[in-house]
Formats: sequence, C-alpha cells, structure tokens
Amino acid sequence: MSETEMAKINKFTRRELKEDEVYTFSVVLCDNEIDRDCEKFSVDALKKLAELYVGKTGIWSHDPKGENQTARIYDTEVVSDPSRKTADGEVYTYLKASAYMVRTSSNADLIREIDGGIKKEVSVGCSVSKEICSVCGRDRNAGECAHRKGRVYNGRKCFHILSGPTDAYEWSFVAVPAQKGAGVTKKYGGEYSARKQETQDGIVEKLCDDLKRDIIRLSFLSGDGVPAVLTKAAIEKMEPYELLEMKQALIGAADDGSMGELERSFIQNKEKDPELNRSFRV
Repeated sequence: MSETEMAKINKFTRRELKEDEVYTFSVVLCDNEIDRDCEKFSVDALKKLAELYVGKTGIWSHDPKGENQTARIYDTEVVSDPSRKTADGEVYTYLKASAYMVRTSSNADLIREIDGGIKKEVSVGCSVSKEICSVCGRDRNAGECAHRKGRVYNGRKCFHILSGPTDAYEWSFVAVPAQKGAGVTKKYGGEYSARKQETQDGIVEKLCDDLKRDIIRLSFLSGDGVPAVLTKAAIEKMEPYELLEMKQALIGAADDGSMGELERSFIQNKEKDPELNRSFRV
C-alpha cells in the first residue's frame, strides 16, 4: 500500500494507522447500465456520487444500526470501458470505490469471505433530484411525464435516468442487488415522491378509462352503426390526446359542457405545446 493511500485513510481516523492494521479492498458501487428496475445512473451522476461517497460507511442490507458498520470508503474513481457498451448504446462507465477496515479478530472471517469472493455484491443508498424519462426526456419527479418503466413506446423501451445526486447515505453488502454489474438500491425523493407519482399515474389512468367509456357511449348514441365491441377494440391502445380528440369529435367541435375540467386542460396544453403529447402515452 502506498503512502498516499495511507494518508487518505488516516483522514478518517483518530490516530494514524499503520499499513499492517488495515485491510483494503475495491468495490464497484454503481454504473450507467440499465438495471433490473429499468433505471440507470447518468455519467454525470456517477461523477457527483464519486465526490459524495468519499468517507461513507459500509453496512449490511441497508440497516443503519451502528453495529452493522463494517468498512469506510477512502477513495473513489469513475472508470469508463470503451470496449463495452450499455444496453442503450453508451460507453460502459462505473463508480469504483476503495474501502478500508481495521483488522480485528471479529472481522477476520469477513475479510476471508471478501477475499474468497463470497461477500461481493453491494448496493448504494443515495438521493437524486431528477428522474429523466428515456422516451420523452422529461423529469418524472417534476410530474411532466406519464410513461411507465419497462413499457415499450413506438419501439422504445422506457427506462429512467437518475441524475442530479444530492446525497449519498451509505453502501451495503447485499445478497441480490438491483444492478447486475454492481448492485444498486436507489432512494430518490422518499415516500412523498412515491405517493406523488402514484397519484399522477392514477389520474392519467382514470382519465383514459373515463374517456373510453364516454366514447363507447357517445358512439352508440350517435347511431353510427359501429358495434361497441369494435369501438372498444379500436380505442384500446389510443393515447390520451387521441381519446380526447375522438370524444370531442363525437360531441361536436364546440364544447357543450360535456368536456370535464381535466380534459379541457389536456386540450389547452396540447394547443400550446404539441410535444406534450409524448408525455401522456399509456
């Protein structure tokens, strides 16, 4: 171990440790590959996390109890591998960390398990400010997108790009990580953000269900002769704006009061910015 490494470690100790007192190892914390949750970190996010993770403690299974502390990160590095591409075509890039433990009789077995490749997978707990949709490029946390992770839109699979890290809490040894290459558990926005997203998705779903029901009813009342089952099949995969336009056509060009407030807001927003249509596919 170099003197430079020992100097970095001793920034976090109360007394200066000697080389034979510490055990060091490297770990890949996270990367820019699309993970099992249909999420990935941007390269800029990895660079910011590299700063935030210096000095952060390693624990077990994201359990914040003090007795679960096992190691501490003393250095980080963002590494790119030009020979490898991510699923969405980017150069594979990962955040590598160097961690240390003080050698004791109680962690001797853990050190042997790390050296033997048994304790290997890790996961990180952090916060990010933005969750960018890969389909429309809008920030999901800002409530501007209704695309869903894992679904395919016009041949493009939706995933979320996590960016703008605001904090790094800890990193943990885990059995089954989310990321295949590193294992990552993300925390962004907390419980409020999750409830907010569920509410937004629910509003769009309810709007579409109501529109489909109204279109079938209006089509029947218009006497156009099209069986309800055919109308239902035709509108099943329509986007919200297409459903709105079809309903508007059925009740006439003028708004006779049959349009609800939420529906009118969708129409008005589309007139201001046609690109918003991309934000409300279901």
